[in-house]
Amino acid sequence: MSISDLFDSGFRNRNKGHFSAIVRVALSDGTITPHEKQFLDKLAIKLEISQAEYEEILENPLKYPVNPPLMHLHRLERLYDLARMVYADEVLGEKQQDLLTRFALALGFTAGNVGYIVDKALKLVEMNVDLDTFTYEMQHMNR
Repeated sequence: MSISDLFDSGFRNRNKGHFSAIVRVALSDGTITPHEKQFLDKLAIKLEISQAEYEEILENPLKYPVNPPLMHLHRLERLYDLARMVYADEVLGEKQQDLLTRFALALGFTAGNVGYIVDKALKLVEMNVDLDTFTYEMQHMNR
């Protein structure tokens, strides 16, 4: 196995872990709405998740662990995807917010300020900001 194969494998596993985390958020209220399904379909393409992997993750979203990225910017991008899934059906359930908080901790955000980070992320997503605005606002929320 070459180094590029190892890198590709790790990258794909991180994407599967990220996708499975988003599926868990979608399933937190017991069902996947058509809007959530549409979001998952687009994200699967973006993350290069095959149809077989997609179905496998839907069957068992706990199979892949959350693998936090090393770079803070990439963590914010993952948080953005997760927060968007929480609001995909435009209803924020208590389970969804709790799950988002747990995933934010798993992504490496500190316990001391995770509540503030999740609250800010959800407010930005509710305002329908794009990824660039989201990352900028999250990086500068203490100004």
